[in-house]
Amino acid sequence: MPNATAVSQKRTSGLQFLWLSLVLIIIDQVTKQWVVSAFDLYESIAIMPYLNFTYVQNFGAAFSFLSDQGGWQRWLFTLLAFAVSIILLVWLRRNPVGLWRQNLAFSLILAGAIGNVIDRLWHGYVIDFIDVYVNNWHWPAFNVADMAITVGAVLMLLEAFFEQRQEQRA
Repeated sequence: MPNATAVSQKRTSGLQFLWLSLVLIIIDQVTKQWVVSAFDLYESIAIMPYLNFTYVQNFGAAFSFLSDQGGWQRWLFTLLAFAVSIILLVWLRRNPVGLWRQNLAFSLILAGAIGNVIDRLWHGYVIDFIDVYVNNWHWPAFNVADMAITVGAVLMLLEAFFEQRQEQRA
């Protein structure tokens, strides 16, 4: 039976932010399944100027990095995502709940990593569908998990920058 101190630490740690990870994983997977059921591969519909939904399969990492390498990259990226997820869970567990910006960033990155790992394990590739473009130039397609990772990484950088500025003032 866990002692009162261990239970209290869990309640006051960054693990309280895991609800956000779970919600984002669900949104990510629901949107991807919608795309698979509603679109043919490479089918595209215009949503608004500069934004299409286009179903693509990404066998690589960000920007389709290593997508043409024959399959070994699937397992490399899956292993990396698992390792990052474990590290983020440990950091969330060790962080006090008051470090909300850092906990938020970790939770976002965790959600994105797990969302894309689910795809790699289930399909062998990541389902991407958000296509942002200007004229004939298209940003590589992405998904909700990718957005969570990106926003989490930006938050981490901002947190580090503002923390550094506060230390310089002290």
